[in-house]
Amino acid sequence: MSEAAKPAAPRPAGRAGRNTELPEHLKAYKGVWVFIEHDRGHVHSVSWELMGEARKLADTLGVTVSGVLMGGPADDLELYAKEAYTYGADRCYLMRDPVLQGYRNEPFTKGLTDLVNSHQPEILLLGATTMGRDLAGSVATTLGTGLTADCTELRIDGRAMAATRPTFGGSLLCTIMTLAYRPQMATVRPRVMAMPRRDDTRSGDIVEMTLGMVETDIVTKLLDFIPDATRNTVNLAYADIIVSGGKGLKTAENFKLVWELARVLGAEVGATRAVTQAGWCETERQVGQTGKTVRPKLYIAAGISGAIQHRVGMESSDCIVAINTDPNAPIFDFAHHGIVGSAMQVLPVLTQTFRNHLAKRVRIAA
Repeated sequence: MSEAAKPAAPRPAGRAGRNTELPEHLKAYKGVWVFIEHDRGHVHSVSWELMGEARKLADTLGVTVSGVLMGGPADDLELYAKEAYTYGADRCYLMRDPVLQGYRNEPFTKGLTDLVNSHQPEILLLGATTMGRDLAGSVATTLGTGLTADCTELRIDGRAMAATRPTFGGSLLCTIMTLAYRPQMATVRPRVMAMPRRDDTRSGDIVEMTLGMVETDIVTKLLDFIPDATRNTVNLAYADIIVSGGKGLKTAENFKLVWELARVLGAEVGATRAVTQAGWCETERQVGQTGKTVRPKLYIAAGISGAIQHRVGMESSDCIVAINTDPNAPIFDFAHHGIVGSAMQVLPVLTQTFRNHLAKRVRIAA
């Protein structure tokens, strides 16, 4: 077990049994890191969303923000580093090696683990993507530290990161703190955090490190890349307007009312887990804890009660309009506008109203 993974010596406990002082051997850990995920020449936007959160955490702690970039000879890591500075990074660690051309767990785990052991960050954030989840679990296990997955909020409590996430099937939110180990690790899903503003005047340092692996050291071989032909057919996470339906619509036939309104508004269609499980809508359109996290300008929720499982996937929307027959439905507690009534009656009225409004605008423009 590495020095960083050794349990701290017992110390006097504070409120709720929490240690009031950071163990001596962990005080050397400083800084907030973000693993910057990139693929086929593009950086995943969740990396910049995390950079904004890292900046807030680091400013509270009085430390620096660093980005971690790993890739092969064909990857433009320096360009990605320059972009990282504009979103809040002070420094970027670059690790370039032929075996890092294309993601594989083994070399990326070794590379990120070596970086952490060498430079000792106190916080390490990764996106809760397919790659990020795979890498985060391996790195946390190798380092012998804690990992809080799918967080919805990150903040500083004393010197510790308080990471909040849904638990018990999404019925509760819990806050987890890693007190006796470093680094503190967390993953966050895309669109949970806001995209920070760019500052093109910012610059930073670059620290280059080597991996020290050869192809024969790696069990998994990368043979080919086959793009997913359906990957861009549903752009729910980045839609400006979403019309979502729940089981309050009663039948699959009634769910077509959601599609009709979405078509008029030029919106994407979303759904609750119960709707996708019933087969009324494809799973790619599920919004919530086990589906997509969205942040549209307008979110219309029809026949959705607003249980925490769904709420965590859409509560950051700029404007939420809720339609429900139950005036005490939880969704009215956080919706910006509420309509108490049957979605089967309200949706056709909204659709026709928007259709008439758009037609009027076309006539005026003509």
